[in-house]
Amino acid sequence: MKIEVYDPALCCSSGVCGPDPDSALIEFAADFDWLRSNGVSAVRFNLGQEPGAFAASAVVRKRLGTQGVRCLPLVVIDGEVFTEGRYPTRSELSSRIEGAAVGGTAQSGSTGPRATAERGAEKTVAPTGDRA
Repeated sequence: MKIEVYDPALCCSSGVCGPDPDSALIEFAADFDWLRSNGVSAVRFNLGQEPGAFAASAVVRKRLGTQGVRCLPLVVIDGEVFTEGRYPTRSELSSRIEGAAVGGTAQSGSTGPRATAERGAEKTVAPTGDRA
């Protein structure tokens, strides 16, 4: 799984700077670090600093062509738009990552958020069929 985040023009790579940073940027910066710490391939591109990355992506070019910068931030997962015009929540990201693991597209040896969460507690599953 590959997550690409196309940010609007920000003053720095995360946008979390200055005297009064946007709380949505602070929260997403933490969520982005969480993704990477759980083994997810994730990259961010800032329109003000890396316009070539926007031009290189057909998905991003199309959205920018039809909606302009209103579509930013644009989050693309495995080549498909996941969210646009806002940053996804950690819950949304977690659900998408878990769905990919169930769908068989996650890397083997699962190190994603679900695997990390499940390591701390054993799950008990009742057997199917007749119970003795």
